[in-house]
Amino acid sequence: MTRPHDMGGRYGDGPVIPENENLRFKEDWHARALAVTLASGSLGQWNIDISRHAREKLSPTDYARFSYYEKWIAGLADLLVHSGVVDPREYAGADPVPSPLADRALRAQDVDKVLATGGPADRPSQVPQLFSVGDAVKTRKVAANCLVDGGHTRLPRYAAGMRGRIVRFHGTHVLPDSAAHRLGDAPEPLYAVAFRAAELWAHPEHPEDEVVLDLWQSYLVADA
Repeated sequence: MTRPHDMGGRYGDGPVIPENENLRFKEDWHARALAVTLASGSLGQWNIDISRHAREKLSPTDYARFSYYEKWIAGLADLLVHSGVVDPREYAGADPVPSPLADRALRAQDVDKVLATGGPADRPSQVPQLFSVGDAVKTRKVAANCLVDGGHTRLPRYAAGMRGRIVRFHGTHVLPDSAAHRLGDAPEPLYAVAFRAAELWAHPEHPEDEVVLDLWQSYLVADA
C-alpha cells in the first residue's frame, strides 16, 4: 500500500518551497516536540524505524493537514499508547498512571551523553555483498515490504523498477522493513544508488540531474 508521504514527483502538488535553513525552530513548541520525542525514544520501547513508520502511517487526511512537528507528535502519541507507555484514558484527562518505566526517564544531566551516543544502525551481517561501486542495478518493480503486507519500506514508489548505478557501499545495516515491525534487525548490505532524473520521471526539469538514494540490497537486482 502506498503511503501519503511517498509523493516524490507526484503531479498536482505544486513546487517545493524551501524554508529558511538558518531558522532552527519555526515555533517555540517545535523544540519541545523534538525534545519530548527524543526523551520518549530513550525509554527503549521502539526503534527509529518503528517511530518513522508511526508517522508515515498517519491517515492521509491528517498527514496532508499536519505540519512537520504535528506529524511527529501525532506519531508519538500513537506509539506511546500502542507500546503501553500511556493509557488512552490519560489523553482524555484521567489522572496519570504510575509507569514501570519511570526509572528509565531521561534526566537533564544525561541528555548530552545520550545524544552523543546516538543510535547507530550498522550491524555485522552474514548476507554476502553482491554489488560494487559502478555496478548497474535495477530496483524491484513494486515499492512494497516483502515481509509484511502493507508494511514499512525505504524504497520510494517513484524509484521502483528503475535503473541506476552503485556509487557507494555503506556496509551492512539494519533492514527497516524488518525492524519497523519488531521482526529483528535482519542486517544486509546498504548502497548509495544514483538515478538519472530522466529515468525517474517523464518530464524532469533537469533530465541530467541525479537523485542518490540509500537502498538495501534486497531492493536491488543486477541490471544486465
